[in-house]
Amino acid sequence: MRKTIFTAGAGAAAIAAAIALAGPANAAEGDAQLSVLHGVPGLTVDVWVNGDRTLDDFAPGTLAGPLALPAGTYEIAITAADAADASAPAIGPVSVNLAANGNYTAAAHLGADGKPTASLFTNDVSQIPAGKGKLTVRHAAAAPAVDVLAGGTAVVTNLANPNEQTLTLDPGTVPAAVAAAGTTTPVIGPADVTMAEGTHTIVYAWGSLADQNLKLAVQTIEGLHTAPASVPGALGGSPDPGRAGSAVATAGFSLAALALLAGAVGVSRAVRTRRAEL
Repeated sequence: MRKTIFTAGAGAAAIAAAIALAGPANAAEGDAQLSVLHGVPGLTVDVWVNGDRTLDDFAPGTLAGPLALPAGTYEIAITAADAADASAPAIGPVSVNLAANGNYTAAAHLGADGKPTASLFTNDVSQIPAGKGKLTVRHAAAAPAVDVLAGGTAVVTNLANPNEQTLTLDPGTVPAAVAAAGTTTPVIGPADVTMAEGTHTIVYAWGSLADQNLKLAVQTIEGLHTAPASVPGALGGSPDPGRAGSAVATAGFSLAALALLAGAVGVSRAVRTRRAEL
């Protein structure tokens, strides 16, 4: 699920990032978990939360967290880098609400029209069936819709900014590629991709096709196993299950990671998005 947080000029590139450092490092019962991705090229800003500078010179291509934040409302303001205070913000202040026990990624990125926007994604941390992994693809780039190919066959079709799609699959390796929607000629890949059991891998495409700076961010949420811990199997998909689990996020960036977009050959489940201005 995705909710648009804010869209307005350069400051929007970091609006989501502000809340990443606004809370305590240690989780308490009921805390929300928040990771933050800065996916707008060429913008470095300072971010203020409740009047305090919480992010200084926050740069593109950074994925932070997850951090534990008490449920509640956070007031965020965006200023030019190295501003003395938040008294004259370029953007904001605005309020952002986090629900108790929620797991989120706040992504500052470009919309399909190339303008900066910020989106709050809800991460699925339900337990994954034994012997399975989970893959979510999030299109957060200024680029047209794409198809994702596995072994030359489209397993994700017409994925457009800012939508996402999630698949549950057996662990293993699959040849993956990305093509313009409705075509099978790869623009990225093919490359062999290995998916892990008990892990939710989330891939973000960000940047701009027109500016030739498309990049990938990869977030992994681990520890979602259901006993038994591992069951071998061939590649294939199945519907998503449903209980909450623990999560640890990591990040990586490379063109090769784009092939993760096609790391499943089974049944896919589109997760449509909804917009709501706060």
